Amino acid sequence: MDFRHSTWEAVPLEAMSDVISRKIFTGEKAMVAQVFLKKDAVVPLHSHESEQITYILKGALKFELQDREVVVHEGEILHIPSWVPHRAIALEDTLDLDIFSPIRKDWLDKDDAYLRRGETEETSGS
Repeated sequence: MDFRHSTWEAVPLEAMSDVISRKIFTGEKAMVAQVFLKKDAVVPLHSHESEQITYILKGALKFELQDREVVVHEGEILHIPSWVPHRAIALEDTLDLDIFSPIRKDWLDKDDAYLRRGETEETSGS
């Protein structure tokens, strides 16, 4: 595979729901995504093979993982190991940068219905 060069502005924005959208840039073994979450948006409990590194560019996310809550603020980074179940709630309008290895084939194949439900803190029953 040849190298690719782009800008985030050139990467298409995919609206997952009214409260979550994303942009994905992928290589052969790793991918990076900008994820836009409106305040109170919920990423439902899920797990995946991919190791995940989340960097908060703006806003804050409250993660629930391994029976703990961790709030990750702007400028902070969180590592989530493979197969660790996790859930996230946007405490304010948030932009995060997620890095995955291996790539999230479910995202590329649009087999990620859990993200497309448009759950919020109000509707998720939490």
